Amino acid sequence: MGALPTVVELFGRQAANTPDKIALVAGAERLTYAALDEAANRLAARLAAAGAGPGTLVAICAAKSAACVTAMLAVARTGAAHLPLDPSYPTARLELVLADSGAHLLLTEGEPVTIGVPVIRLDEDQPPAAPFAAAPPDPASPAYVIYTSGSTGRPKGVVVPHRALTNLLYGMRDLLGSTEDDVWLSVSALTFDISLLEIYLPLVTGGRLVLVDSRTTILGKRLAALIEGEGVTHVQATPSGWRVLAYAGFRDPRLTGLIGGEALPAALARDLRPRVGRLVNVYGPTEATIWATSWEVPPEPETISIGDPLPGVTVHVVDDRLNEVSQGELAIGGICVADGYLGRPALTAERFVPDPYGEPGGRLYLTGDLVRRTDAGLEFLRRADTQVKVRGHRVELGEVEAAMDDLPGVRQSVAVVSGDALVAFVVGDCPDLRLRLAAVLPSYMVPTRVIRLDALPLTPNGKTDRRALEEKV
Repeated sequence: MGALPTVVELFGRQAANTPDKIALVAGAERLTYAALDEAANRLAARLAAAGAGPGTLVAICAAKSAACVTAMLAVARTGAAHLPLDPSYPTARLELVLADSGAHLLLTEGEPVTIGVPVIRLDEDQPPAAPFAAAPPDPASPAYVIYTSGSTGRPKGVVVPHRALTNLLYGMRDLLGSTEDDVWLSVSALTFDISLLEIYLPLVTGGRLVLVDSRTTILGKRLAALIEGEGVTHVQATPSGWRVLAYAGFRDPRLTGLIGGEALPAALARDLRPRVGRLVNVYGPTEATIWATSWEVPPEPETISIGDPLPGVTVHVVDDRLNEVSQGELAIGGICVADGYLGRPALTAERFVPDPYGEPGGRLYLTGDLVRRTDAGLEFLRRADTQVKVRGHRVELGEVEAAMDDLPGVRQSVAVVSGDALVAFVVGDCPDLRLRLAAVLPSYMVPTRVIRLDALPLTPNGKTDRRALEEKV
């Protein structure tokens, strides 16, 4: 396979082919491909003048908007990688990630969250700039960095190259049969890597992107009305997000639905399948570039599969010596594998290992997910560690526990998940524990319930008995 084009080239070709077609809708704002291309070009010139370019990282901290999509395209044009930050996160969290990432620039709206990083305001009029011209990014260079929860209490940045992103877009284009008539709804937060599929796939295939504000995503009837009003053809959401639509009575036989980010319950699959024309269960960790496998949900599914690998992806079910087994840890290889963790060589070496099944120099990402092979494809069983999913967000319970242990009055703590809720068990007394956690952790990592105990239950070998705690919820 020759060098893959990057999103910069793919979008540029589309803008040249269909300049007057609507590319993006954000509320009352509607941008043609030509207008979006010109805005990205103008911002790219300003970013390059401020030092953005190959080998640099540009943070984007703003609510989802047309300006954010413009910024993503502009950053890519300079050859830099973009780092999405959620403006709703606590200032301490934003500053931690900015410092850890070494970002060269911060694009934001309103007052900046930090000092020490040059800031460009997206909500101010952009000054005139000369046309920006630069060679397309190297396909091997980073396209973006996404921070995920860390088991040691420190979040980690996953570095994903352009070639992996393009491979994902090509694979999903072919799986879904993308056309210029597609209208994609973007409901996912920019810090959730699946948002990149919602944004980039329509823009590189000539479709239309419809952005949804964070409030509308939780209002089922309003979301359903937007889908109908804009003629949306593709919706991607977590099981939690699809429940919002299902509870609102949503049904649209024209729609293609993608569901992923959390394990798909069979009952929900059976409820959703007749509501849409097509339902695809997708699976993939951030380290394997958004989605790695897919499964077409059949009518009346009895069991749930995460399916088979997308093009450019290899999957292996292995034991602790990387021998192939019928049931074990899922290891993912191929062009989809990320470069590793930003500035974390030891952790990268631990999770990204040489691929004994592929070409020399290839690597496998050890997911920590236990699976088994079935006739229908791979079946997800459980995690091999304490990583969990909370409303689609990846959470390392160790990071939540480390934050609690740092609080005054907390002697011991354990976090568990019950349904969609994160629950904390605490030995000791810390007034306003949830409020204090909200000052350092994103909202989805703050336990919704705190249970105080005199002592934590132990297993016979002296370890914390998590199963006994889960039974207390």
